[in-house]
Amino acid sequence: MSEQDPLVEMSSLVRRQLELLGEDTEREGLKKTPDRVAKSLAFLTSGYKADITKIVNQAVFREGGDEMVVVRDIEVYSMCEHHMLPFFGKAHVAYLPDGKVIGLSKIPRLVDAFARRLQVQERLTNQIAQALECALKPKGVGVIIEANHLCMMMRGVEKQNSSASTSAMLGLFRTDSKTRSEFLSLVHRR
Repeated sequence: MSEQDPLVEMSSLVRRQLELLGEDTEREGLKKTPDRVAKSLAFLTSGYKADITKIVNQAVFREGGDEMVVVRDIEVYSMCEHHMLPFFGKAHVAYLPDGKVIGLSKIPRLVDAFARRLQVQERLTNQIAQALECALKPKGVGVIIEANHLCMMMRGVEKQNSSASTSAMLGLFRTDSKTRSEFLSLVHRR
């Protein structure tokens, strides 16, 4: 039995969904929609194929500094695993080095690797923190995500102005109130 191309199979399933909705999949505007949706879903869930070790592998450097490193306002685009609707917002990531630092561009890459999966915001926040913890063994890691969820805005409670904030605090970010306060003040500085 030969394995079917996943994009072809997804396209077929999308076509069937459209038919079940009562749409004519042969009308001009929908003819290529199943293929476009399949490609879009493959991209939006490409994080499943991301190798976290490869993302950080060549970008960890020995460095003596121990001051907080913060990358804030990282755009986050993900999909709610409950309704497969997007959620989007910003991630703020910080760590306290303990002899090692990571290339700054790798932090947004880590965010994307975990965001491009079917997710819940709480897990996404923790996965980012744990990946940095594992890669650097820092004195602490802090991650905050602020996001708007279309599953709350477009359906269900239909609250367009609602947003969700989640945090993961590891090491000194959890145990030292001064470290946590410094992080929060840097994140909310505009």
